[in-house]
Amino acid sequence: MRAVAQTEDVIASVDEEQLDEPTPCAEFDVRTLLGHLVSVIRRVDVVGSGGSAFDVPPVAADVTDDAWLTAFQRARAAMEETWSDEAVLDQVLVLPFGEMPGRAALDGYSMEFTAHGWDLAKAVGAVDRLDPQLAEAVLPKAHRMLAAEGREQLPFDPVVEVPAGAGPYDQLVGWMGRQP
Repeated sequence: MRAVAQTEDVIASVDEEQLDEPTPCAEFDVRTLLGHLVSVIRRVDVVGSGGSAFDVPPVAADVTDDAWLTAFQRARAAMEETWSDEAVLDQVLVLPFGEMPGRAALDGYSMEFTAHGWDLAKAVGAVDRLDPQLAEAVLPKAHRMLAAEGREQLPFDPVVEVPAGAGPYDQLVGWMGRQP
């Protein structure tokens, strides 16, 4: 998954001095966002293995400040091993946001890693590490999966309008309720 590789690259750029910095995702500072990213990739592995997404906490609390990259890399290796089985792509999985085939679940998680990768990159000054083509690929999926209305019960703020001609990341994060 390209979004996971890109997120790992951004995580590699984080300095320990940046861990308390705020991110565009209001409920997370850099440390908490890193914990969430580690949890999400662990969750992708667990659901692909037939487990419950709810067995993985929303934020990993078992990682020391000097081990975020290593924790993410280990979780990524496990996730890639699980998802290397083609049968997982067609299997119906139970996710926090409903039941769906593995392929559709990966679309949702790709959207999450792309958006949170931007959150992290913006917070630590690593936006230059982001591939605009990834945001271009994810944006139509975000429009399909996340309605502009009725977000009161979702973890997304209202759509933020962006100027015509805005870049793909600005469009994506605006759609997801963040200020580009």
